[in-house]
Amino acid sequence: MTATLLPPTTDPATLRARVKALAEQRPGIYRMIDPLGRILYVGKAKRVKARLLSYFNAKYPEDKAARILHAAANITWDYVPSEFAAHLAELREIKRYRPAYNLQMNRRRNAAFVTVSGGAAPRLAVTTATARADVRYFGPYTSPGRVAGGIRVLNDLLGLRDCAEKMPVVFPGQGDLFSEPLQAACARHAFGTCAGPCAALVEEARYRDRVAAAVEFLAGASVHPIDRVVDQMTAAAEQDDFEGAARWRDKFEQLEWLIAAAARARSAIQLHSFVYREPGDFGDERVYLIRHGTVRAAYPYPSTPIEREAFSSVVVEEMARPLPPAGLLDHALIDEMLLVMSWFRRHPEAWRRTEPIERWLGA
Repeated sequence: MTATLLPPTTDPATLRARVKALAEQRPGIYRMIDPLGRILYVGKAKRVKARLLSYFNAKYPEDKAARILHAAANITWDYVPSEFAAHLAELREIKRYRPAYNLQMNRRRNAAFVTVSGGAAPRLAVTTATARADVRYFGPYTSPGRVAGGIRVLNDLLGLRDCAEKMPVVFPGQGDLFSEPLQAACARHAFGTCAGPCAALVEEARYRDRVAAAVEFLAGASVHPIDRVVDQMTAAAEQDDFEGAARWRDKFEQLEWLIAAAARARSAIQLHSFVYREPGDFGDERVYLIRHGTVRAAYPYPSTPIEREAFSSVVVEEMARPLPPAGLLDHALIDEMLLVMSWFRRHPEAWRRTEPIERWLGA
């Protein structure tokens, strides 16, 4: 159900009167719209009427709500069955319309991700942003600082570059025969922690093998180079080089934490695969098919054998779709995955309304 307030007006008193007269105390999402009809802001509410009326009590210009209302000429809203549905609808509308106030005022993320860039010489980095489509994402991780430390060790051991993506890359055979020999752009090559793709010091195929080893490590398919660390730590200890052994032990602990964190992330994502029944605040019971933390389908909860069979066919069709390789995330679905995982973390009682997907496959 959608409520549209027309004609647009910049008079807050008129807007408030319309909200008070027409809005209901139901879950929903709302949009603040400027005089040209553009969506400025999308929000969610467990009780739409109360949330919208609170905007008119905010102080301008100190409060964010007052600033949004000051820029708006109109307000629209949709009712949804539940608070969970409101969270989901808000996220999807923000991703669709990219409202200016949502983009400028998003809360800071706590989840960190490891990215593997494209290009001739890919690089590993740590980020809290998930908007890029040209990189591969692994995670999520809960401690950006510890992830950064682990990736620093992984880069050093595999000789992967950590310079800016715009750094020119030259592989053997690509340079000018009459030019001076290239020099590495930083000291990491001299220290033995970078293969030197900026100065034609490593062949492209060999560098890509190093990147592939890092990807396998992040995906849990290999423990290399942790085996090298163990060998070096053991050798240093046998030679009574206790300081060297301690340095290798620190590297081991950082990689051990990273591989364990990656395993926990994969397990958490896989755990969020089930059919979820949401009662709805006004009896509008819904059923959601959630697979690897994202909502793949949503329907009214089936109350008859025919309806249950129809939804089961939806489940069967979805489960036939392939998933990304282990650990690799679809950047377009990361925000929704974080939302779903956060919902079940903050509402543990919701787990009691979940059913294994296998039950529906066997129906």
